[in-house]
Amino acid sequence: MSEIITNPNTRDDVHTVRLEATNHEGSFLGKNLSPKKFTTNAGTGFAFADLLFGLDLGNAPTFGFAYPGWRGHLADVQFRPDMATLVQWEPGLQSVIGDFWQVDGTPVGICPRNLARKLIDRLDSRGFKATVAVEIEATLFQESIHEARIKGYRDLTPLGGSAGTAYHLAKSKDWVDYMSAVARRLDEIGIEWEAWSDEDAAGQVELNLAPGEPLSVCDDWARTRQVMREVAFELGHTVTFMAKPTAGYGQASHVNLSLQRGGVNAFYAEEGPSPTMRHAIGGLLATMRGATSIMLPQITSYRRLVDLSGPPTTVTWGISNKTTAVRAVCGHPAYSRLEYRVPGADANLYLAVAAILAGVIAGLDAAIEPPEPVTDMAWCVPDLERLPDTVTKAATALEADPILREQLGDEFVDYWVGTRRWEWMQFHTAGGDPFAELSEWESARYFELP
Repeated sequence: MSEIITNPNTRDDVHTVRLEATNHEGSFLGKNLSPKKFTTNAGTGFAFADLLFGLDLGNAPTFGFAYPGWRGHLADVQFRPDMATLVQWEPGLQSVIGDFWQVDGTPVGICPRNLARKLIDRLDSRGFKATVAVEIEATLFQESIHEARIKGYRDLTPLGGSAGTAYHLAKSKDWVDYMSAVARRLDEIGIEWEAWSDEDAAGQVELNLAPGEPLSVCDDWARTRQVMREVAFELGHTVTFMAKPTAGYGQASHVNLSLQRGGVNAFYAEEGPSPTMRHAIGGLLATMRGATSIMLPQITSYRRLVDLSGPPTTVTWGISNKTTAVRAVCGHPAYSRLEYRVPGADANLYLAVAAILAGVIAGLDAAIEPPEPVTDMAWCVPDLERLPDTVTKAATALEADPILREQLGDEFVDYWVGTRRWEWMQFHTAGGDPFAELSEWESARYFELP
């Protein structure tokens, strides 16, 4: 981490400091400051209009549901920088991630980073340390973002060729050049990555960040997506994290989780899942229908839920079973973990991690035993409980979930449910087509911003 801002001998090298945070949709938001302004106010915070949590992706104010600290007079909230995240983004530009606080000194309860930290701290208080890793999937197109906008983000040319199959190395050089440039930028900023590869759809990539402390991984996730966008712009291409940018394959954001207690992997047992792993699974399944609203946040998110096409469609778990919603990797003292396979590429990782930890904590507290693992394919089985398959069904499930209400708080749950119902209303009244494979309204709304 850089200390340029606090070092008067080198302060002149910095011309701008960028504040960074995400909104509920996962959009990367911020403000650029002069070094003098940043140094003067870093200890007290910076004012942001709280509309950053009150505008939808079409820039319309969302109404019809309560957030008492915001509604009525559009008050400011305070951005407090987390100086541990300060990095040199590029020569002369530093960036820092932060959280939002009320002017009375209390954290904004619906702030994604605050919510993730609350659940991490709650797990810590039970003697467990979590490690998470995330798989970032994205689709690259040959056209520039300007050309993509002119075409309404449709009928674009996949970068690297029209064939798409996982792990193929027979990609054109422009595809390799793009991912190599992304990897170099991540190295320069200090974001540790482990691997990248071709994914199932034409133009699709998967980038794996290194496992780590949950909040740091969430910060790295947000910045990596920004890097991927900036590199695409520099090279004249386009990248999207839309859950299903074409009528073909969708894209996910699987989250891997392990727990340590006393420096030992608490999920490991020689004979299979440890009691801690079983109870964590039990809590994840008990909260899965409600958590789906957070993991699949947008209208398009649900277009991925097609049996036999890859994403999980049922409330299930299994050992090394990638057709289930939770895959348990067992039998290794270092690598025993859970893979939560529900999130789409459009999920906000801070919120996804908060919801996952909420389920885990509930499972540990109540020693919830999961059902028997699914040993066959979990698709097309009539007696298995299915995930909610629309944004409104998932919102209703979250609204009624007593565990997630207790863990995430009424303020967040009620506000989030309101925003999802708002999204449904906008889709059905502003041009969305529920009968299209992918409507123009969805491309315009979700291609660039989440």
